[in-house]
Amino acid sequence: MPKVIYYVASSLDGFIATEDNSLDWLLQFGFEAFQAHYDRFIAGVGAVVMGGETYRWLRTEEPDNWSYRQPCWVLTSREESAPPQADVRFASGDVREVLAAARDAAGERDVWLVGGGNVAAQFADAGLLDELWVTYMPVALGNGRRLLPVDGPTPPMHLVATTQFNGGAAELRFAVG
Repeated sequence: MPKVIYYVASSLDGFIATEDNSLDWLLQFGFEAFQAHYDRFIAGVGAVVMGGETYRWLRTEEPDNWSYRQPCWVLTSREESAPPQADVRFASGDVREVLAAARDAAGERDVWLVGGGNVAAQFADAGLLDELWVTYMPVALGNGRRLLPVDGPTPPMHLVATTQFNGGAAELRFAVG
């Protein structure tokens, strides 16, 4: 059965971006060591869901590039515009409704919660998160945007896989519940 997966990189101390949404700490590592792993992951993704801040960051950092071929839902209350030729849909409200539409579009493939932590936390708080794939990068930030800022304790998660990458990064893959 297709899953809802929060697939993300984090600092060792549990932050996915700095307070000002910078990813320079992550981008310093490059992506060569991760590309084949990412390619395998994205091949199994049929739809993506992201928050408005993540969407605006992507559009600012790479205004002429939209790398997602899958339908994308952006959770935002702002007026936004979609990149040309992209299947981007803007939504607000209950994440259950967004997930129902994303699952329909994904078919037999997974739904990827691209980010940020607040979006993943909404899905986790609603009991809709199936797996958490975190690639821990060998750096600490001290503060920033939290990995999973849930409202309260989650059900226990179970480690189902690990992947070690050159350069010291390690992915931990957890099943929720």
